[in-house]
Amino acid sequence: MASIIRPTSTFPASGPATDAEFIPPLENGDRLTREEFERRYDAMPDLKKAELIDGVVYMASPVRQSHHSHSHFRLISWLGIYELDTPGVEGGDNSSVRLDMGNEPQPDAFLYIKPEHGGHARIDRDGYLDGAPDLVAEVAASSASYDLDGKFHAYRRNGVREYIVWRVLDRQLDWFVLREDRFERMVQSPDGVIRSGAFPGLWLDPQALVAGDAARLRAVANAGLDSAEHAAFVAKLVEAQSRGDAAGEA
Repeated sequence: MASIIRPTSTFPASGPATDAEFIPPLENGDRLTREEFERRYDAMPDLKKAELIDGVVYMASPVRQSHHSHSHFRLISWLGIYELDTPGVEGGDNSSVRLDMGNEPQPDAFLYIKPEHGGHARIDRDGYLDGAPDLVAEVAASSASYDLDGKFHAYRRNGVREYIVWRVLDRQLDWFVLREDRFERMVQSPDGVIRSGAFPGLWLDPQALVAGDAARLRAVANAGLDSAEHAAFVAKLVEAQSRGDAAGEA
């Protein structure tokens, strides 16, 4: 993907450029530390998306409305319904996540439990999410995508509890759960619904999502939010915050 590169300063009239005058652009396949990846990314303000997966740079191609953008929007809408009714849970969209020193992806969507409510990931002093989100969701073209290869293993190793990959061209959705350091596919219940374990009350009919059946998608999402398990989860999140507040005052 072609990008407009803005140097930190202009080249001198003669003589070679020095490191202080020019930051090399990111290129697909670069092998970089996370620090160098962020330095080059910050020097390319017109670049929309780049990810560091196991020390290798991946840069996105132009995004098609039919293959990615609309599916991404629908996925975000579903997760947003849950976040709005679940205090202590926060979501993100295409935010760089500092997983470890060799991995800094930009998930299409994610949810995490905020640290004051008992979660482990937190916003660091630079404004990045530091640590693995509890749930990550990616929109992929097909099963050949690196979302099911390099990212899959990076998320697993770093403790992402649930991982969703919507394979748009295959018209399939994979939902994985982390069990004993392995990602295993979650199975739909007889009513066609997948129910999150990491986020009780987060329910999805994958066929409705893929087919664009908004009425069914909304009905299942609302049923999850009205469930006893969601109410118990919200109470747990609120209690965790209260314990933290009390400890801070002691």
